Order: sequence, then C-alpha cells, then structure tokens
Amino acid sequence: MIKILKIIVVVTLLMGSFFSIANEECSSCHSKEVSDWQQSHHAGAMAQATSDKVLGDFSGAIVEHFSQKALFYTKDNEFLIDLTENNTKQTYKVSYVFGFTPLQQYLIEVEQGKYQVFPFAWDSREAKKGGQRWYANYENEDVKPNDRLHWLQPLQNWNGMCADCHSDNLKRNYDVEKDVFDTHFSNINVGCASCHADISEDHKTNPLAKSNRVKPTDTSGWKITGNNNIATWHGEERDNSFMETCYACHSLRSPLTDGFNNKKGFLDQFSPSFLEPNLYYPDGQIKEEVYVFGSFKQSKMYQAGVNCVDCHDKHTMKVKSQTNGLCLQCHKSSEYNAPKHHRHKETSVGSQCVNCHMPTNRYMGVDDRRDHSFKIPRPDISIDYDTPNACTQCHDDKTNEWAKSSLEKWHGKAPELSNSQRAMLELRSANRVPLNIHLELINDISLSEIDRASAITYLANSGSELNDSTITKWVNSPLPLIRLAIAKIGYMLPEVERLKSYSELLGDKFKAVRVAAAQNLSHYNNLSDELSHAIVELAQSNKINSWRGEGHINQSMLALNKQDVSSAINSLQKGIAVDPYFAPNYINLSDIYFRQGYADKVNEVLEQGLTALPRSAALNYANGMAQIRSNKKVEAVSYFKRAMELQSDNVQYAYLYYLALDNAGFTSKALNELKSNLKNYNNSEQFIELKFSFENKLRKSE
Repeated sequence: MIKILKIIVVVTLLMGSFFSIANEECSSCHSKEVSDWQQSHHAGAMAQATSDKVLGDFSGAIVEHFSQKALFYTKDNEFLIDLTENNTKQTYKVSYVFGFTPLQQYLIEVEQGKYQVFPFAWDSREAKKGGQRWYANYENEDVKPNDRLHWLQPLQNWNGMCADCHSDNLKRNYDVEKDVFDTHFSNINVGCASCHADISEDHKTNPLAKSNRVKPTDTSGWKITGNNNIATWHGEERDNSFMETCYACHSLRSPLTDGFNNKKGFLDQFSPSFLEPNLYYPDGQIKEEVYVFGSFKQSKMYQAGVNCVDCHDKHTMKVKSQTNGLCLQCHKSSEYNAPKHHRHKETSVGSQCVNCHMPTNRYMGVDDRRDHSFKIPRPDISIDYDTPNACTQCHDDKTNEWAKSSLEKWHGKAPELSNSQRAMLELRSANRVPLNIHLELINDISLSEIDRASAITYLANSGSELNDSTITKWVNSPLPLIRLAIAKIGYMLPEVERLKSYSELLGDKFKAVRVAAAQNLSHYNNLSDELSHAIVELAQSNKINSWRGEGHINQSMLALNKQDVSSAINSLQKGIAVDPYFAPNYINLSDIYFRQGYADKVNEVLEQGLTALPRSAALNYANGMAQIRSNKKVEAVSYFKRAMELQSDNVQYAYLYYLALDNAGFTSKALNELKSNLKNYNNSEQFIELKFSFENKLRKSE
C-alpha cells in the first residue's frame, strides 16, 4: 500500500469519457469484441464514484478496526467517509472506485491531485460466501500513521503504485524537486489501447489498412496425435511475443519508464523480480502477491508454447471453460479426466484439474488466485521443505505423510529429484550449496529460463567471488533473463573482471539489462558511450521511482559512484522527507556522515530514524555500530540486543550482539547466552568458533 504525494490529474474531464470516444469508435467495427470486453475485469479496473459503480454499503455503515473507525454515507450525491484515527475525525470524499470483484477499493483525493487507497475495502462476494461487508485491508494489523503501510504513505499511493495498470496510456509525470505528480491517462480503465498497438488514425480511417484485415484461417492448433496423451502444436510457428503486453501488469516488477507502451518489449520497460525465497516457496509455488509472470515462466506449459489466450478469452479474459474441458483442449480425456488419474468422484471438487495443479492463495483479504506454475502435487517435498501442496490444502485434517502415502498407492513413488532440482530447493530455502553444484544448476538447460536466472541471483548469498570465465556464457546467453540476472549481481566480480565480458551488457538489447549493468559500472571514470547512455537510463529510472524511498536511495548510490557526495546526501534527505518510514535512507545517510567525520550528524540522523521507526532492526543495529565507533561499548549492547530480538533470524545481528557483550566486559554473559541459543543457529561453525573464543578468554583470565 502507499504514501502521500501531491499529484495533479489534469485529465479530470477526460476521465470516464474514453469509452464514449475511442471504444465507441472501435465498436463500430468490433462490436463483438467491445461487448466481450465490457464483461472483463479490465473494463472495471477503475471508474468514477457514481451510484452505478460504487458497490459498497454507504447507507450509514460503521466499521471499527483496532484504532480506526469508519462511517460510510452519502450526501448531495457524493460518497463520503468519516474516518476516526488517533482520536481525530476527518471526512473524505470517494473520487474513484478500483475494481469490482471479488472486492472493490476506493480512492481518496487527500490533497489536490493526490489519490490514496482507503484502508477499508468492500467484499463484493455473495453474502453466503462471506461477502457483502466492509473489511480492513490489513485485517490482522493495527496500521498506524507512523507505519510505512499506513494508507497516507507512499506504498498506498494510486499514482505510483496502481495507476499504470488500471488505466490506458498513463503517465505519472512525477516532479522530483517539487514532489508532485501531473498524472495523465487517455482512458480511465484498461481498454483497447492497453493491449492493441495498432489503434492509429490510419487504422480508424482506412478500412483496408493492413491491421484491419482478417487473417486467413489456417489449420494450426494443438493436436493430440498417435499414442500421445498430451497435444503438441501443429502448423504455422507460434508468435507468443504478445504476452509481453500481459506481463506489463501481470508481474511483480520495477518500472524503468513512465507508463508503458505495448509496442515495446517488457524488459525495455520493466525489471521483473526473480523467484526470490521471500516471494516463492522452495518448490517455486507462489507465496506473496507476485501475480503470474514468475509462475508461468517456470511451467511446462510455457516451455511447450502455451500462451495466455489458449486458456483465457482474449476480450472477456475469463477462462474458456469452468470445467475440465479447459485442460482437455490439450490433455487426453480418457487418460486425465478419469478416476484412475484424479482418484476422486466424478464432478467432485477433487476431480477438477485446477484444484490439484493450480491451487489458490488468498490475497487482499478475499481474492483467491491460482498458481500458474501448474505443478504436480509433491507432498514428499512438503515434508522436507515445508511447502504447501494441493492434497493437504483441501484435506486440511490430514498430514503430508498421509498425502505422500496415498499418491504412492495410486501412482507409484514420485520421481527422484535430479541434483539440480534438489539444489534448487536448497537455494530457495535460503541455504547454500557447493559452488560447483550451484554452477551446474545454472548451466542445466533442462531447467526453465527463470529457474536458471533466479539461481544466478542466489549466488549473491554464496559469498563466492565470480570471474570472467564463469560468467561469459551467461553474458552471451540468448535468454534475456539469464543476462538480466548476471547484470544484477555484477558486484560479485572483482573490479578488473567487470571490465571484460560483463561490460558488454551495457550494449544489451534490453534496457533492464543495461540499467542493471550500469549500476555496477557507474563508478568508472573513463566512460564509454555505451556506459554513459546506460547511466542516463539508470538515472531516469531512479527518477521515475523517486516518489518512494527506493528511488532516492538508488539515485544516491549512483551519485556516490560518481563521487558526487553532495547529490547523494540531497537524494537521501529527499527520500526521508517523501518516505519517512523507510529505514535504509537514514542508515545510508548516517554512513556518509560517518565517512565525512561528522559524528554529531550521524547521531542526529540515526536518532531521527529511530524516532520514526523504533522497531526497525536495521536502525537499531546501525545505532549499535555508531555507539561502538564512539567507544560507547555498553550503550552499543542494548541496540544490538534490540536488533537481534526484532529480527531473530539475522545471523549478523546476533553475532555482533555477542561480540558487543564481550567487548563491554560481559564475556561470561555472552558465552552463556550463546550456548543456550546455539541450536537456533543450526550449530553454525561461525558461532561454535565464537564460543571457543569466549571459553579460551575466560580460562586465561582465571
């Protein structure tokens, strides 16, 4: 969710009018397509708050949630909300609605042109399914004003977080210096222009234009032939590049441009997230709200050439069938739509393909979304790696051991995992594997592109140093995600090695790769034309994201690489002003002041940070380090202890806490606490060595 920014939406008169202008023009020739589109979620992505669009109960409904209380009502044909928090009541007018099923959210213009997502949403499901109610966006949390997730903070801001995927041709137009937006769009919802690149004057006025012609029918299609049980593609070679437009919104990604253009490639406009352990389970199933890109890219479906519209109607966006008929387009019915395969009663919930191979996760409180990696349930993996599986998700009174035994009785023992698959499970569990095995996994062409690319990014946790001979094949890979992954971790190369094949990434076809490489090469003084161009692109992408703290911290690092300390300080100060509950800006600013020898400023910034974020483990740790540098050993202990308590799985925080205790003269206490907690660190060699060190020190002091 998001923060306060000043935004001027100059297109107020255009909002909601695009359908009458452009989509009506489309409907004169494409009435069926426009009619289908009107049934889609795209058509309801955003709308003005009018009586025919607002679904929530504004008849005087009152909702209380921890320290917040909201009253929903209407007055003079306006939808109003009285929100009480911190014992202060404020009245807000709903300007726009977001979505319509299974929930609807509401946008509030808090200041001129600045739209925030209200902290309560309407559950638009049927009452018998638990819907027709107001609920808090964070149902189990009391999100107060000093929280980065509070509705008035950047992570809840429409212009930055939501807008580009809910309206056509959107431009944020963020002014970094003034901290204001001048946001424009041509259509309030996701209409024709979002997906079609051929809406031009020529297309509209020339009925014989190439883009208007109906392509001749061919016999291409998915066909089951011979003794095969699964279809293969036959006929004209498929061009699935259109999915780049789908990925623009259906992915977890960072923008590189202001808005997006469906004529350009996905990686020219976005840098997608990989299969990070905090986002996905060890077997690649979805954990956090990651949308579809990362899942689908893993799948055998994607590898076989399946695309979005094989399953989804291209205009309603609904699946083509709610029955197993959807999957039976490609999977032989006699083999897969039979009890011998699914082992459940016909037409039961368990007999539906999607319930076993596309289990759901719930997001935004009520939104059940299916995993698009199409995995086979593996309770044996769940036993070892604590991953979810469809069997026990449905049979929640059963164990993984029961599910494993049942599947073995029905289908035999699950296939043995390859070395690469086992290593991948370890890496996605945030564990290390020997470097030679890790590299073998990355170079295993039997794995998907995104699996291999993600494995490259996991090298950042290995502590290993890369060299040119190792990465050359990745730099020259025809697979763009492989190139993007190595570009992102170029800092693992020694300085001299970065100037070899790695520097070729500055001239890559895709902006995402060039920008990632520039981040790791921007400190070189003798700039080539390619590096200069990539640095400009990097600075532009940072600027686009500077409505929130991350953009400013990235811009500060670029300034530091160019030895422009003053600009780095300025960026971090702006980041703190814009996004005051984002800890890294405080920490990095204090680090710059420390290197400049400004001890007072170090303490001032860290104190400001801890005042804003007293429960930040990172800020407590940074304060501990500052106390050590000031030779305040005892004071440092309390900060390190607090950091360790707030983030108990951070080994570095724990290690420094024990060292600080020892350094302050409490070696016996350090040893006793370390011994009692050693099992929590899996008897790490690092902590065992520290224990021996303390024991030796105490023996010598006797």
